[in-house]
Amino acid sequence: MKKLLITIAILMFSLGIIAQASDLVIESKTQTFSEEDNKIKFKGDVKVSVDDLKVVGNSADVNMNEQQNLDTATFYDKPYAYEVKKNKKREVKANILKVSLITKVVRAEGDTQSVVFDGKTPIVVINSDVQEYDTKTGIMTATGNVTMKYKELETFSNKAIIKTDKNGDLKTLELIGNGRIKQQANDSFADRFFYNSASKILLATGNTTSNYINDDGKKLTLKSNVQEFTQDKNTFSASGNVRVWYEDYYAAGPKINVYPNKEGKPNDVYFVGRSSITQGVRTIYADKINMKLNPKDFKAEGNTRTVIKNIGSNDGGDSSGSSGMTLGL
Repeated sequence: MKKLLITIAILMFSLGIIAQASDLVIESKTQTFSEEDNKIKFKGDVKVSVDDLKVVGNSADVNMNEQQNLDTATFYDKPYAYEVKKNKKREVKANILKVSLITKVVRAEGDTQSVVFDGKTPIVVINSDVQEYDTKTGIMTATGNVTMKYKELETFSNKAIIKTDKNGDLKTLELIGNGRIKQQANDSFADRFFYNSASKILLATGNTTSNYINDDGKKLTLKSNVQEFTQDKNTFSASGNVRVWYEDYYAAGPKINVYPNKEGKPNDVYFVGRSSITQGVRTIYADKINMKLNPKDFKAEGNTRTVIKNIGSNDGGDSSGSSGMTLGL
């Protein structure tokens, strides 16, 4: 999770077209104006420059509004847009690219891919059906089969909304619909993920599931209604129909808090409220349960009750058909 948040911050620092008034320069082999369509059309080796943004394509047109001012520039046939600032470069590829010269919104449609480079090394790759950048509000919206990738980290969702401040630094990140965050063998699923850079909290809501693989290969699975990860403290909490599986343990309760060991790995799982833990045929109920992953152990406190199933059989039953433990009466 932490790598995701750092990565998105780097990405957002690199995004954004300056919203101030700027000169637009368009070069091409031919340029024509259509009075009927009220468009300027460009064909052949089209090159566009506005501030640090460059766009390259085979054809483009620019709409004129009623005041004969430039409105929207549309680039066709898989255009390529890029921006370079210092050692960072961001490029966008799509089937169609639309740039509103009035609202300062850039919209990429069809097989859209955004890549951020550090030098010549790609550090972030975003793929989706559509990507839209509002340079006035600092909001990027990606929709349709959205994936983000950074080294071994990947996210998946139907939609992603990223909001930045005027300096391009990350403010919030939201993954909506079939959200998934995957890092090697560890992954989390939710209907919605939301990250706030001010609080450094990642919140997952709706059908949340997290799978964590320990260094020894043992798997911890956690399901709940809500899950929350606090980045700077490296702590984790879950609430609402919480269920935990770990080796032969199955535990359930209304809420848990998870704390790391000295190496920063999840280790102490504290159940708050009336909870239960099952191991084999034994189930223990208590007001508080502390489950440790390494060394594997648990402690139950407060109104504890133990239920052990199927401790006897019917082999020694009498003629009356009674069974189980009795005093022979």
